[in-house]
Amino acid sequence: MSVVIRLMRAGAKKRPFYRMVAADSRRQRDGRFLEILGHYNPIADPFELVIHTDRVEKWLKNGAAPSDQAASLLRSAGVSLQIAATRTRKKKTASGEKKAVKRAPKRKISERKARRKAAKKTAKVAKKA
Repeated sequence: MSVVIRLMRAGAKKRPFYRMVAADSRRQRDGRFLEILGHYNPIADPFELVIHTDRVEKWLKNGAAPSDQAASLLRSAGVSLQIAATRTRKKKTASGEKKAVKRAPKRKISERKARRKAAKKTAKVAKKA
């Protein structure tokens, strides 16, 4: 199950109000969700934004990906989105010592794509010979 942090629309017609929720990516926008993480009211002047940062950070650590709009609102609230990067590798510096570099987790490639990639590679090698 792929979890996404996104906005769920509520409110009346032409009076939008959004809840920030953690939801399964396959669910519809206003469908079932796992947890409410805050809310956003763009109609209020200035806009109202309430975020439960501890809950958001927990979901980010567990691999949830924020949508573009949710990420923008989280940045404006001061929540770090770098929590999601968990894998590290060592990189040599000029002085010769190794330094840890954060990397995003590697995606798994489907078996079909792996076969296609291998076939392309062998075709390329055969073409050169």
